[in-house]
Amino acid sequence: MTIHDETRLKRLSFRAWRRGFREADLILGPFVDTHARHLSAEGLDALEDLLAHPDQDLYAWIIEREPAPEAVDSEILAAIRRFRDEVYKLPGAVRGA
Repeated sequence: MTIHDETRLKRLSFRAWRRGFREADLILGPFVDTHARHLSAEGLDALEDLLAHPDQDLYAWIIEREPAPEAVDSEILAAIRRFRDEVYKLPGAVRGA
């Protein structure tokens, strides 16, 4: 991993943990810390693009309260949702409540 890559990962972690919306922080921060290092360059691009969206929208897509627009309904969003389910063990009936 190059220094540039390490800098990119640190920036992603910072953005994921400091969304200003604690519920999103508690999903995105651990996801980035656990998985970002293993993503391809394209995966990191997709993650950065996803993190550029407003907190309320992003969180609603993650917990499936609202459908994600086609442009962001990607493998990275699916991976974040799987991570959410693994870490927080949410039963299906609770999602989107």
